[in-house]
Amino acid sequence: MESAERITRVIATEINASAGQVNAAVELLDGGATVPFVARYRKEVTGGLDDSQLRVLSERLAYLRELESRRETILKSIREQNKLTDELARSIATAETKATLEDIYLPFKPKRRTKAMIARENGLEPLLRAIQENRGSEPQELAQGYISEAVPEAKAALDGARDILVEELSENASLLGALRDFMRTDAFIAAKVVGGKEEAGAKFSDYFDHREKWADIPAHRALAILRAAKEEVVTIDISPDPDTGMARAEGIVAQAIGKLGEQPGDKWLRQVAGWTWRVRLSNNMYIDLLTELRKRAHDEAIRVFGRNLKDLLLAAPAGTKVTIGLDPGIRTGVKLAVVDATGKLLETATLYPFPPKKDLAGAEAALLALIARHGVELIAIGNGTASRETERMVADVLKRLPKTVKVPTRVVVSEAGASVYSASELAAREFPDLDVSLRGAVSIARRLQDPLAELVKVPPESIGVGQYQHDVDQRQLTKALEAVIEDAVNAVGVDLNTASSALLSHVAGLGPSLAGAIVTHRDGNGAFHSRKSLKDVAGLGPRAFEQCAGFLRIREGDEPLDASSVHPEAYGVARKIVKACGRDIRAIMGDATALKGLRAEDFVDDKFGLPTVRDILSELEKPGRDPRPGFVTASFAEGVEDIKDLRPGMSLEGTVTNVAAFGAFVDIGVHQDGLVHISQLADRFVKDPNEIVKVGDVVRVRVTEVDIPRKRIGLTMRKDGGAQEGRKAGAQARGPAGNAQNPGHGKSAPRGNDQNGSFGAALMDAMRKR
Repeated sequence: MESAERITRVIATEINASAGQVNAAVELLDGGATVPFVARYRKEVTGGLDDSQLRVLSERLAYLRELESRRETILKSIREQNKLTDELARSIATAETKATLEDIYLPFKPKRRTKAMIARENGLEPLLRAIQENRGSEPQELAQGYISEAVPEAKAALDGARDILVEELSENASLLGALRDFMRTDAFIAAKVVGGKEEAGAKFSDYFDHREKWADIPAHRALAILRAAKEEVVTIDISPDPDTGMARAEGIVAQAIGKLGEQPGDKWLRQVAGWTWRVRLSNNMYIDLLTELRKRAHDEAIRVFGRNLKDLLLAAPAGTKVTIGLDPGIRTGVKLAVVDATGKLLETATLYPFPPKKDLAGAEAALLALIARHGVELIAIGNGTASRETERMVADVLKRLPKTVKVPTRVVVSEAGASVYSASELAAREFPDLDVSLRGAVSIARRLQDPLAELVKVPPESIGVGQYQHDVDQRQLTKALEAVIEDAVNAVGVDLNTASSALLSHVAGLGPSLAGAIVTHRDGNGAFHSRKSLKDVAGLGPRAFEQCAGFLRIREGDEPLDASSVHPEAYGVARKIVKACGRDIRAIMGDATALKGLRAEDFVDDKFGLPTVRDILSELEKPGRDPRPGFVTASFAEGVEDIKDLRPGMSLEGTVTNVAAFGAFVDIGVHQDGLVHISQLADRFVKDPNEIVKVGDVVRVRVTEVDIPRKRIGLTMRKDGGAQEGRKAGAQARGPAGNAQNPGHGKSAPRGNDQNGSFGAALMDAMRKR
């Protein structure tokens, strides 16, 4: 009970909530409720905790429960050794981290036979105590009294006494804590190139002789150094300043022994303190700080990945329109797929407008015929090889359309992950008789129609919106990204009668098994006419129905409310509201004027409080509303198709493809993303690039620097570097993942957010993305 209360207090403080809110949420989550369900449909119970708070609560709950379990294990172990004192029990009870607990447990932890154990067996612990208590005596003389068969000389006796003191100091929790605090503020991290690895590790050249404060190193630079060390290109050192820090570290160790003067015993003890730091504790601190740095960098990289993935998943859908997807290629041809408004495949083809076949006339004729035959409204063009050439061909075709035909909108779309999906088991089940290359064209078309519905089919790490994703803890990354996808899917809602099993599997309360069962039932019995009929799906019980029902939509079904986010459990409240309006429910839904004048307080009852009633009123006003922004797309400049076409000073429109701590990458249509460094995002200090841009935004940029050999493009959004026309949120058109996918090799970032600093130096640092 005490540990549960302690956990509640800690979490309540961290998420700025009351203990009652935390306890209520914990009870729901322990009972099998999902975060999206609790956030949306249990606001009265939790006091309105949102999904972000609940995610933190869930993560911290797991960590703190592990901490409490470890606390009990340690207490039991020390108790069984008959060494548990009241003071020790208090220290264990107040330890707030696993690291602190392990520090306390060190002296009591079962260990292999050590030098200190051997010294004690040889009767040398009394020598150490004699030196500590008789500082005026020469340690060498005191040691003479401890010579034996096992200890042949005074030096061996003193070495044994030293070994005992070194172990005691190395297991001193207070000392370890003080050293860790000192190192966190004063230590430097340094990287040095391994001799002979200069050429092989050229991509890490800016870290061949690198040094900066451990506390200040940003995540992307830390990850680059860690990768360079993993590839054995550089060695890493984490230590205090050699001129002043080493002496301070040894002084901290000496303080743990006690007040030391200048007597012979004091000098010996001070020497042992220095030895302890150099031989044992400096290495321990290196390992601890390297572990902390890795975790800190991983956490930040995962946070960036998750945020970018969320922005991409929630990018604006182009909508339910007949779409052509084009997967550009030169020698193998341009793969084409036509899908209807619901994403159903209608027709495929392969065009050969480029060498060696160079059948441009045939390709244009085929494209014209397909547009006319299917009433195509959108053309999605993958952004890989031959993307701009394909876009130019499409533009020429559209100019030739009769004036009576509505001209389709052409959009360049990121094809990141399309090939991964094409070769997946899921794609094989969807299109068993379709060539792998043509499946990619289908994916490109669908991700323009609805990025969320299509991108959930692609492993998140293949989408190309992260930093060093292959270097970070894969289990932690997977868990974090699954949470992002779950929140995005449930925030938008899912059409029960058109959603794929991949999309359904992310709905609260479902999963791959139940999602598959729903699709199988739908295939065998036809479309669902009501949410209630979900209960007929094999294996979908009351708990799963409760969790998922509110997030599933049925358009034009038997029950109008099934098209909304109103949960079936609250249909009674919704009907009371409709009755108060005196009109048919279908007439009420979507009519804000009909609901005007109603007071939410009048519909509160014992089960449903004010938050739920307000949500119902909002939903009746705009049923099934999509939280995603309206669709817009970037317009690439004519004649700018390659990095060689760029000139400093050019003003271009582009789409943000990736946002990192040091800036944003923008696709401007030249097969290579450009970088807007954080110092170039605005005419003011910017702490976080996400204050200004997010993945999918359409922005106006100006070219400031072009490095063709290294394929680096510097951009600015500052008004003094090019008039900023503001961003258009939510565009799905994205640029190539080139920069984001290349290994990192950086140098120190410019200090601060210097608006007038050298952008070239910043560019070299910032391009190290993965």
